Amino acid sequence: MTELRSFSGHRRRRWSRVVGVAASLLLLAAPVPAAGAAGAAGAAGAAGASGAVGADPPRAPRTVPALANWTPAEGSYHFGSGARIVARDPVSRRVADTLADDLDAAGKDTVRVTGRATVRAGDIVIDVDPARRSLGGEGYELRAGRSLEITGAGEAGAFYGTRTLLQLLSRSADVPAGRTVDVPRYKERGVGVCACYINISLPWLENLVRDMAYRKQNQLLLELKVKSARHPEANSWGYYTRSEMRRLVALGEKYHVTIVPEINSPGHMDPWLEKRPDLQLTDSDGTPQPSRLDVTKDAAFDYYTSLIDEYAEVFPATSWHMGADEYMLGSDFAKYPQIEAYAKKKYGARATPQDAFIDFVNRVHAYAAAKGKRLRIWNDGLTGDNTVPVAPGTTVEHWLDVRTKPSGLIARGHPVMNAAYSLYLVRGGFHTNTRKLYDERWDPRVFEGERLATGKGVTGAKISLWPDNGRGETENEVATAMAPPLAHIAQVTWGDPHPDATYDAFTERAESVGHAPGWRDLTKVSVADGAYTLRDTEGRAEPVDVEVKRTADGYVTLRSTASGRCLETRSGKLTLNVPLQPGTAITEETCDPANTLQRWRLDKAAGGYRLTNAVTRMAAHVADGGRLHQYPKDQLPPAVWTLTAP
Repeated sequence: MTELRSFSGHRRRRWSRVVGVAASLLLLAAPVPAAGAAGAAGAAGAAGASGAVGADPPRAPRTVPALANWTPAEGSYHFGSGARIVARDPVSRRVADTLADDLDAAGKDTVRVTGRATVRAGDIVIDVDPARRSLGGEGYELRAGRSLEITGAGEAGAFYGTRTLLQLLSRSADVPAGRTVDVPRYKERGVGVCACYINISLPWLENLVRDMAYRKQNQLLLELKVKSARHPEANSWGYYTRSEMRRLVALGEKYHVTIVPEINSPGHMDPWLEKRPDLQLTDSDGTPQPSRLDVTKDAAFDYYTSLIDEYAEVFPATSWHMGADEYMLGSDFAKYPQIEAYAKKKYGARATPQDAFIDFVNRVHAYAAAKGKRLRIWNDGLTGDNTVPVAPGTTVEHWLDVRTKPSGLIARGHPVMNAAYSLYLVRGGFHTNTRKLYDERWDPRVFEGERLATGKGVTGAKISLWPDNGRGETENEVATAMAPPLAHIAQVTWGDPHPDATYDAFTERAESVGHAPGWRDLTKVSVADGAYTLRDTEGRAEPVDVEVKRTADGYVTLRSTASGRCLETRSGKLTLNVPLQPGTAITEETCDPANTLQRWRLDKAAGGYRLTNAVTRMAAHVADGGRLHQYPKDQLPPAVWTLTAP
């Protein structure tokens, strides 16, 4: 999610729709080979385990992703009050403990985890057997009968078997007897979220991690800002605190979802360069470019790598995403002669300005590799105008059709992930057409501008969420919109891209499994609609009579009964069409049901409620004179409000 930054369009933006989406839809019209040919890295044995392509075998229970095969047997497994989870080694025990937590969260009561007990009817057995190499690192076997057994060659495989079990138990305490061997076709099954500029609430991200794991997805890319201790001058809103991100990372580790951080560079760096004009690229007219890092300066490289070091203290992932997209969006290298001069000085007379850009990418690659991290970049900067090659091993996430095609990147040894623009949900803008993709049997080999015959070299695919028009939708609306594409991308990266004859049947499948245990309904409003007197508990603001009304997406509007106007935050500089500066005023404005800046969360707090804007994610603070201003909660304490019937 992110707006055309300045004109900017945060990557994969509107200018790409004509080039990318049209090309993709043309390609989708052509028949796609069966996904069993994908053969993605890490999915050895998947084709042999996948069975027939098409609908589930008869009597197969419904899950997302659909079970790759199902051999039915007589009878059923019954999960009852005496059920235990049997796990006989430490690795299996970790999986069992997580399953027990989730069964409890799903309302299945407390289930005891035991080690050396004799298996009895109703028990669940978790086994990790490294000798089962055909299962790969993430596949599993599930056998249901008088007891239910889940076996993986590794911890991740056994864990994914428990996700299948949770889905089966979400509808009934009885599981049909039978057997499945279920192995993913692609190594990377992901979601990308730009939590940059606009802060996305931590509960929202935690819901996403839980639902991803529930559907066997394993990678969450987060472009975000973590509040910096080394560069406090860069701490403009909306950042996350270290403790918030450590909490999210811990949840991801528990649920086998790797959190891959991104700080975009050398373009789109305005959140970090706003107060660092010394590092901004300056054009031939002497105009600084606040979103562009000057790659010719050693200090710029040092600044960026210091951020990598700081993030490494929070994110243990072995991947680092540097973005590297749209560096010259809306401009060209000719306006920056110092870049060409730098390239020729370092690489000779035949060097091009793009070589300076690739040089920066490669230096970051080397730095990240020395820290034990593999570099990831977007593809649009790889136009073929360079003489310096991108460092081998750099993963390229392909979203835009440019001259250098996915097949060419794979031929040069680059792992390639499909992040096609046709899979995007742009906040307040373009939304992926999941029905069309499903009906056309889209799979991760269909890129913007090219359809590959096999999946060799393709690591997987992901949907991407960007806030181009930050006020266009609230995060709750985005959560609703992303449910179908989340289920679809989980299906196409794990198994058969078309398990049901129709898209409607697939959506019924997805709806039947529901949300993950522990998922929180963030649309619940703790205050009933009606008239109230709003008071801050410290008495700094004048009490005001308001009408509280719930919005369809789970927030409230607050209309003053005296003025007839609604509470809103709108003043100050706009970023992504949103006032994101801490300290800007909260005022009464003409009520508009479509205006998301008039929507608020009433979060319970000691003695009352905190009032947080649905879009800016900043809370109301009472300043001198009783005026209301918005601030991040770690900068100034939010006011606490009471609501009483007048």
